[in-house]
Amino acid sequence: MADLAAPQTDRAVLTTHDGVPLKRSLARALRREKLRALMLIAPLFLFILVTFVAPIADMLFRSVENNLVADTLPRTVAVLADWDPASGELPGEPAFEALAEDMRVAVANKTHTRVGSRLNYEQPGIASAFRKTGRRIKRMEEGPYMEQFLAADKKWGDVELWTTIKRFSSNYTDGYFLTAVDRERTEDGIAAKPENERIYLFLFWRTMVMSVTITLSCILLGYPIAFLLATLPLRTSNLLMILVLLPFWTSLLVRTSAWKVLLQQQGVINDFLVWIRVIDDAGRLVMINNQTGTIIAMTHILLPFMILPLYSVMKTIPPSFMRAAKSMGANDWTAFWRIYFPNTIPGIGAGSILVFILSIGFYITPELVGGTSGIFISNRIAYHISFSLNWGLAAALGVILLILVLVLYWLYDRIVGIDNVKLG
Repeated sequence: MADLAAPQTDRAVLTTHDGVPLKRSLARALRREKLRALMLIAPLFLFILVTFVAPIADMLFRSVENNLVADTLPRTVAVLADWDPASGELPGEPAFEALAEDMRVAVANKTHTRVGSRLNYEQPGIASAFRKTGRRIKRMEEGPYMEQFLAADKKWGDVELWTTIKRFSSNYTDGYFLTAVDRERTEDGIAAKPENERIYLFLFWRTMVMSVTITLSCILLGYPIAFLLATLPLRTSNLLMILVLLPFWTSLLVRTSAWKVLLQQQGVINDFLVWIRVIDDAGRLVMINNQTGTIIAMTHILLPFMILPLYSVMKTIPPSFMRAAKSMGANDWTAFWRIYFPNTIPGIGAGSILVFILSIGFYITPELVGGTSGIFISNRIAYHISFSLNWGLAAALGVILLILVLVLYWLYDRIVGIDNVKLG
């Protein structure tokens, strides 16, 4: 009896058929499941990392990267570290001697024109000084070098040129971001650029205003179309849906070019208005190469992105809601405004986000139909990437545009709530 009453201190350990503790076997199986799930999502993760995360990280780095001057002119940068531009005097002969040594190496490596182009973004004329000196550097005799450099190009006698080299000799710079907001760094600190050189803040403002205008236009045009698609019989609504999706089967370039034909002063729309005597031949409307052309063309291109979310949400609203409101005494307008419209707000939110984000980054359509008054900030980004090759400034403009979109997205989430956005 004493043995039976004694407490059992040893608990039986559950094991599998091969003697492995059950707890350890379950942990091993769970690790295998997690590893299998990780292997399944690994291709998608790598795709996002390579095509999305890596380009954004590269853009962030390029917007502050500035090691070209320091790598190409290391001896000159070291000598200029002890030179004070505020003195108003040129750096001494050691600076010219160091520059001569650096230029010989840079010409041999064919990098002197690159550093000249980089500094030319900050002070026009520096690029030509580097090109002229590069052609004469092999013929320069031993020092003194100051007179020989001045003979090659008089700009080497400008204190501002040496100040620019010293100012942008660090590996990182805020110069691109300052230029992107129409500012520059001077001896007295950060200051606004001359009024005739300010362009980017104005373009940012124009991009935001026109993107909002295009979004509102898409709401005004897309809402009744989506309502019609949601309330018509299925056969008719399917036919109209094909017409809505038809633009997706046509090249964006073709659609934009078609609007050039329609909107020009000798185009189809003006000819029709003259024919029906709404306007006379001398008063033809100017609807191309301005903001009007950009808004019209982009509204047409982005309209399906507003219609589809609205339609998918409207199809989920039971018709009994409207019937119940009318049975309680509401007229058609009251039932629509108090019952139907609030239920479609998630679709409006989803369509607005799609249209706004797409429009803010458009550059093909504004480039073709916008002229000088209808281009977006994205057109300047494309220009610096393709033509001026100022990738640092293009990256800075892209980063600021990305920040603006994220801020607006955050404000939208605070005001409307992103959880209320639905696609159906």
